[in-house]
Amino acid sequence: MTDLSVDSTARAQAAAVRAREISARELLELHLARIAERNPRLNAIVSLDEERAREGAAAADEALAAGAEVGPLHGLPFAFKDTHAVAGWRTTYGSPLFAEHMPDADELLVERVRRAGVVVIGKTNVPEFAAGSHTFNTVFGTTLNPVDPTRSAGGSSGGAACALAAGMVPLADGSDMGGSLRNPASFCGVVGLRPSLGRVPEWPLYNQWETTSVGGPLARNVGDLALLLSVLAGPDPRAPHALGDPGVTFAPPLAGSLAGLRGALSTDLGGAGEVDHDVAAAVEASAAVFTAAGASVSAVHPDLAEADDTFRTLRAWHLQAKLGPLLREHPESFKQSLADNIRLGETLSGADVARAYTQRTALSERMRHFFDRDDGGYDVLVLPVSQVPPFPADQEFPTSINGRPMETYLDWMRAAYLITVTGCPAISIPAGHTPDGLPVGIQVVAPHGADRRLLEIAAAFEAATSGPSAA
Repeated sequence: MTDLSVDSTARAQAAAVRAREISARELLELHLARIAERNPRLNAIVSLDEERAREGAAAADEALAAGAEVGPLHGLPFAFKDTHAVAGWRTTYGSPLFAEHMPDADELLVERVRRAGVVVIGKTNVPEFAAGSHTFNTVFGTTLNPVDPTRSAGGSSGGAACALAAGMVPLADGSDMGGSLRNPASFCGVVGLRPSLGRVPEWPLYNQWETTSVGGPLARNVGDLALLLSVLAGPDPRAPHALGDPGVTFAPPLAGSLAGLRGALSTDLGGAGEVDHDVAAAVEASAAVFTAAGASVSAVHPDLAEADDTFRTLRAWHLQAKLGPLLREHPESFKQSLADNIRLGETLSGADVARAYTQRTALSERMRHFFDRDDGGYDVLVLPVSQVPPFPADQEFPTSINGRPMETYLDWMRAAYLITVTGCPAISIPAGHTPDGLPVGIQVVAPHGADRRLLEIAAAFEAATSGPSAA
C-alpha cells in the first residue's frame, strides 16, 4: 500500500486505485477508520452501511483485475446527499415523514456518479427538505463544523461539506437553491460550485422546468471539483434545458491565470444586506491577491435590486407546489420556518409569479451586459459567500449581524441567493479565516455558461493563496 491518506486529493486517490498502488478495499478501510474517528462527534454521514460498502469495494477491485474499463472515480468512497434518491438506500430528505424511505431508482445525478465507479458508503446529512443553511433535522440531529464543532457546518449540503473537510470522503455532491453548495463550502473551508443553470441536469423532478435549484460538486480543491463536475455535467434527453457541453469539457488539469483579468468586487452589492466585519475584511483582502497576480479589480457591482423579491417569490412558490400537500396532511411534521415559507407560497397569485419571472429575465440580461468585456464589462464578480462566519450550532440562523437584527431566517443568505436568480455560475473558494480561526470563503461569479473559465480562475486564485493543489 502507498503512503496515500484520506487527506490526499481525490485525483491522487483515483489514480492510485487505477495503478493498483492501493486497492479499493484498502482505500475504503482508510476512510471508514476516519469516519469512526470523527463522525460520532460531527454527524456528517448518515445511513452508513459498512457491509455494503465493503461489497462495493470488492466488486471495484474485481472489475479492475478483470481488465474492465473503469470510470474516472473508480474505487473512491462516496456518500450521496440525503436529498438525492439512491436506489435501495435509505433516503430521508431530513424529514421524519421519510425516515424509512427506500427509493427504487437512482436519480440522474446518482446514476452518473455511480457509473463513474464510486463505492457507495452512505448519505450525507441535510436540513429538513434541504430548506435553510444550517444542517439539522429530527431524524439524525445536527451536523457540526469540522473546524469548530460548536459552530454550524452550513447547509443544506452541510453534511457533505463537513465530511469532505474532515477527510471522511474525497468528493461530495450537493444541490443549491439559495446557497446550499456555497454556504457550507465557505463554513467548512472547502470548494463548492453552483454551476450555470442547465450545466448539471436533474431528473426526475416534480417540475422539470424548475430553474432555481441546481445540483453540483464539492471538493477540497478546485482540481478535484473539476473532476467531479466532469462526471456530473453534460446533456441528457430527460432534462430539456440541459446545456450541451459534454462533461469532459470540465475535467482537469486546469491552466488558469489571473493576469489581465478584469474583476468587480463588492462586499455588500451596494447595501443589499448587512455583512459581518470579518467577512467583509476577507473579501476586501482578496483584491490584493488578484492584483498581485496581474488582475485589475474595481469596486463596482451589478444592479440586482429586484433579486430579493424574485428569489423569495419563486422559492415560496416552488416550496408550496412541492410540499404543500404534505404540509396539509402532516402539519405537525415540519419545522416552523419551513411551514411558514410553504404557507407563504399559498398566498401568491399568478401575477406574483409572473412578476418574479419577468424580473428574473431582466436580471439575466443585466448580468449579460455586466460581463460583456467588449462593452467595458468584467470577467468576474467577487463578493461574500455568506454574510457571516459559521454561527453557533444551537441557533437555527443568525439573529443579528453587526448588531443589526435579522427579520427572517433568509436575511443572512442574501449574498448567495441574489446570485441564484441570475442563473450565473458561482464558486465558493477558501479565502482565509476570521481572527477566531473560522473559515471564510469568497464567492466568484462568472457569465452564464462560463463554468470552465470560472474553474480556471478559481484554480489560479487557489494557487496564489495556498499553492497549487497536487494532482
